[in-house]
Formats: sequence, structure tokens, C-alpha cells
Amino acid sequence: MKIRIYYKDTDMGGIVYHSNYLDFCEMARSELFFSKGKSPMINNCHFAIKKIDANFVKPAILGDTLQVKTTVKKIKFTSLNLYHQILRGDELIFEMDVTLVFLCKDGKPHRIDEETKSFFKQLL
Repeated sequence: MKIRIYYKDTDMGGIVYHSNYLDFCEMARSELFFSKGKSPMINNCHFAIKKIDANFVKPAILGDTLQVKTTVKKIKFTSLNLYHQILRGDELIFEMDVTLVFLCKDGKPHRIDEETKSFFKQLL
């Protein structure tokens, strides 16, 4: 997914706020669903972040065009492990490992249904 950096994304020096990298990855995860005509809400359930390991390699700046890439690392019973990369051209500027847990209205982890597992398996 491509992202353009606008003034709203930056501080006074034109450097992207650190929290926006997490937003960019969240947008890319949602776009995985939207690009296939699906919703990230699945039978009143959704994925929520359980753990993040983020590495800020280089800053993005005002006007940059970035590419967010998402790779599925592992699919478990109630969770997923994904790897996100944000690149400026071929240059890695941010990377993140994230564990997502599948939650329903009761707020407890639930088994990921087979259709959703299949959706993510095609991204492996």
C-alpha cells in the first residue's frame, strides 16, 4: 500500500511522528481486507494488537511516498504474527513484528474461523 506524507503527519521539522508508523501499518492491514472486498470486522469479531516490536530505522519526511508491505509470519489458533516493512523506494525506514489476537464482543480471544485462516494463508 502506498502512502504520501502530508504536513499533518509531521512535526514542525517535517519529520513523521513515531506513532504514525503504527497508523500506516494499521491502514495496510485493513487494506488487505478492503482490497479483497472484505471487512476487518468478521462476524462481530476483529483483530486487536497484543504485542509490537518496532524498529525505527530512518525518518520519513514531508512529501515522501512510502510503500507499506505486510507479510504473514505465523497463524495460530487465536492469533496471527505479521511483519510490516515501510520503504521509501528500496530503502527500509521502519519495520515491525506484530501479534494480533482475534477478539469478539466478550473481549476474550476466540478461535480464528477457517475462512479467515485461509484468507491469511494465501498471504504466507
